[in-house]
Amino acid sequence: QVHLVESGGGSVEDGGSLGISCTASGYTFSTLCLAWFRQTPGKEREGVAVIGRDGATAYARSVKDRFTISRDIEKNTMYLQMAGLSPEDTGMYYCAARKEWDCGVGQTFPYWGQGTQVTVSS
Repeated sequence: QVHLVESGGGSVEDGGSLGISCTASGYTFSTLCLAWFRQTPGKEREGVAVIGRDGATAYARSVKDRFTISRDIEKNTMYLQMAGLSPEDTGMYYCAARKEWDCGVGQTFPYWGQGTQVTVSS
């Protein structure tokens, strides 16, 4: 199975920046579709960003132009750099993976990390 571990969460002030990471093991990293999701109590889970095996990226409308998803194949690590954070960005951020070519947050992701908490104070 694909094993995913997030890191880098924390607390930041309104307008601040934060980077989080997800390291994968158990499968060829360069062939994975990788995504970030976030969950806040009382809200539906939201797909944040995705990066495909070809390096193509896509973002939720709510984070586009503020967040950047990237990967380092040599380190088996995916990143999410977040800027211009607001309290509405607060939540548990999860990385997810799938082995199939089709890559988008609307797809089924069978592999998930444990999550890392991001809290933005007002």
